[in-house]
Amino acid sequence: MNTIFEGLYKGKKVLVTGHTGFKGSWLCVWLKELGAEVIGYSLEPPSIPNNFEACNLESKITHIHGDIRNLEYLQAIFNKYNPEMVFHLAAQPLVRLSYEEPKLTFDINVGGTVNVLEALRLTPSVRAFINVTSDKCYENREWVWGYREEDPMGGHDPYSASKGCAELAFSAYRRSFFTDKFSGERKIGVASVRAGNAIGGGDWGIDRIIPDCIRSLTKSESIGVRCPDAIRPWQHVLEPLSGYIWLGALLLKDPGKYSGAWNFGPQNEATRTVREVVETIIKLWGSGSWTDISTIEPNPVHEATLLKLCCDKAHGYLNWGTCLTLEEGLGLTVQWYKDYFQYDLPPNMYSKCVAQIKGYTLVAQRQNLTWARGQEL
Repeated sequence: MNTIFEGLYKGKKVLVTGHTGFKGSWLCVWLKELGAEVIGYSLEPPSIPNNFEACNLESKITHIHGDIRNLEYLQAIFNKYNPEMVFHLAAQPLVRLSYEEPKLTFDINVGGTVNVLEALRLTPSVRAFINVTSDKCYENREWVWGYREEDPMGGHDPYSASKGCAELAFSAYRRSFFTDKFSGERKIGVASVRAGNAIGGGDWGIDRIIPDCIRSLTKSESIGVRCPDAIRPWQHVLEPLSGYIWLGALLLKDPGKYSGAWNFGPQNEATRTVREVVETIIKLWGSGSWTDISTIEPNPVHEATLLKLCCDKAHGYLNWGTCLTLEEGLGLTVQWYKDYFQYDLPPNMYSKCVAQIKGYTLVAQRQNLTWARGQEL
């Protein structure tokens, strides 16, 4: 797979924060298969089980247990490994937990991001940086049209607000330290990326609808659904990751052109209700049921009912687009879990993730997306 993304990752030192998480672990698998030397910096996996351990990633990459709130240790890791690229995914990712632990959420999502930016500023080896936030960074007015990259940051809940703050910190560092005017001879490209709800195998996070479904289905219990009519922009995890990786490659080639903010969301057809997603999963699983618990859950917190992204910028300037229908993405997700649970002992899922990445790449080639052209599998 070394030739896709123009082969720019082969032999590169790439530091990934949050590599033990759902998206971070998938990103590490893909980068490893692209020939990158991957260094992961993160706390322990956020759940048991988890995709990091299911793929036995600790044996395949440089795994460092570290907290992004610890700037001194983070800087020491930057100094030791001198990465050429950095993907920042470490975060407190849960809306509901942010109500219980608001300070923790801001400390990690804002303070941690500032620490990564500071380490980046002081590490001359870094040539490209991808800051991963969330579609929830926007001041959500629940419009029927999608938010563009220049729309205001905000957030009703602590999680969303923390992501908006992280975006403002990124923007300040970019304009103060990472432009041609201030970076001097150092050529560095920095981008912040926002994506919708990522689904895929290996996610066991709490308060997330796909893991909730899988936990209930494997126990033959009814799936409890809090907000069945909420509309979300669903996409398989490989969709936004393809955008992040392609953007990273372009930042190496032309940092001035591609630095800035980018949305990586699904097409309108994948913007569906939670109810539709749950019923599709039950159909793909072959059995199961669900229950609306919105009327019986005590003290429900505020959750947005509509959030959409406009991805015209990524479509037009990167020739990036989603490859899978929502049903195809859910199919890959359910198949991953079925493969995982078919054995008495947990299998090594690394090869399964690689197979899904290769299959996804073939679909991208058929759709003539730039990053996937010319790849022989």
